[in-house]
Amino acid sequence: MMRTEHDGLGEMQVPDELYYGIQTMRSLQLSPVSHRTIGADAFTLMKYLAAIKKAAARANCQIESMDERVSGAICQAAGEVMQGKWTSFFVVDMFQGGGGIATHMNVNEVIANRANELLTGEKGYSMVHPNTHVNMGQSTNDVLPSAMKLSLYEKAETLIAQVESLREAWLTKAEECADVVKLGRTCLQDALPVTLGQEFGGYASMLDRQIRYLREVQTECLQLPLGATAVGTGVGLLPGFLPACYRHLQEITGWELHSEDNLFDGLQYADVYLRMSAVLKSLATGISKMSRDLRIMSSGPNGGLNEIELPSAQPGSSIMPGKVNPILPELMIQVSYQVCGNDYTVTMAAEGGELDLNVWESLIVKCLFESFTLLTESIPLFANKCVSGIRANRDVCRSYAETSTAVAAVIATIFGYETGSDVAKQAIREQKTVKQVVVERGLLTAQEAEWLLDPVNLTDPKRLDDVLVRIRQK
Repeated sequence: MMRTEHDGLGEMQVPDELYYGIQTMRSLQLSPVSHRTIGADAFTLMKYLAAIKKAAARANCQIESMDERVSGAICQAAGEVMQGKWTSFFVVDMFQGGGGIATHMNVNEVIANRANELLTGEKGYSMVHPNTHVNMGQSTNDVLPSAMKLSLYEKAETLIAQVESLREAWLTKAEECADVVKLGRTCLQDALPVTLGQEFGGYASMLDRQIRYLREVQTECLQLPLGATAVGTGVGLLPGFLPACYRHLQEITGWELHSEDNLFDGLQYADVYLRMSAVLKSLATGISKMSRDLRIMSSGPNGGLNEIELPSAQPGSSIMPGKVNPILPELMIQVSYQVCGNDYTVTMAAEGGELDLNVWESLIVKCLFESFTLLTESIPLFANKCVSGIRANRDVCRSYAETSTAVAAVIATIFGYETGSDVAKQAIREQKTVKQVVVERGLLTAQEAEWLLDPVNLTDPKRLDDVLVRIRQK
């Protein structure tokens, strides 16, 4: 069976089993572009578009601009959308022109057809129209960015939980490796000793900062441009609608929502998405850096550093038996590359706003949602299947720390830079340890050298200070 629908461009036959209508059908004539649909890739956005529709229907009923039965049917249909019941009917492509109207009307049409079905037993718009009723008091220009912000708030909350788990994994590993002394490295060259626990603790601290950044930008997502309608003037709103709509939307979401201070600003500028994207990039590149560290520290086992062992995830070669690759660190590095690429696209889309509206929000949604998904899905894999199973090769780490000439920096602290430099050069030239050279030169007794150049002491400023005081007193 077919039903006839019409819009401003004419009429079209729509298969009766479809819950979307003519405007969605027109958008499908321009698809597929990416073969990625809003239902499959942006369900959270559909969820909060429906939440706004539900709040608006309640508000319109409250101010007596909408029949109670119509309002109730819209609310039920929107609630079903929020539960994911009609996701297969959100079919427009993630890439679309028109400032997101294809996405918005897809939602309006599904809710209208389902609401009409609830009231009459048939799809169509005999009692509930997608524009007249479902969209009453709204515009794509204020509804879409409002739903985007609510979606990002939820996604940030989910991501924060995953980052907190990764931070805890590093804190646990830092405690476990607190006494594993190793060689520090700067510019990939030998540096003063550190402990593996200190390095891992630095990773946890970085993640703690990223969580704080996420929290800060997350709160900005609760300031909505809802009520701006088309250009910021609020044309189309009936008296009493907006405060009632915000009140009902707060009840639906459970979040304390506020209107943008300036609705014209809210429609014109997309910098909140830019800040969110920047935080995702900051997080991704931080995790990429720690992943790169793990690849270096686990390199070998015979021809590399071999300071740590990573859990084996899968065979590392189709031709070399026994080879195991750092699969998960490499996965996280690739996620970072994609998040950085998405951030550049969001930057261009935010900059590209013109006059009274930024029309590139569909692309912003695509990029931000992809970055959130990649990070949210990959971080727990990294935490549980890589970080939690790291094992330190303690003897290898200790050997590097004890034989490095970088500890000559401590000799320079006591006897001056020139002396420290001479000691280091002699140790390299004669293939001796710094400890051996300073004792041979009579700079320190064997006991003093043992105190001062113990790599463990060099990782603890307080302990090193105590040793230096004792030597200076002698």
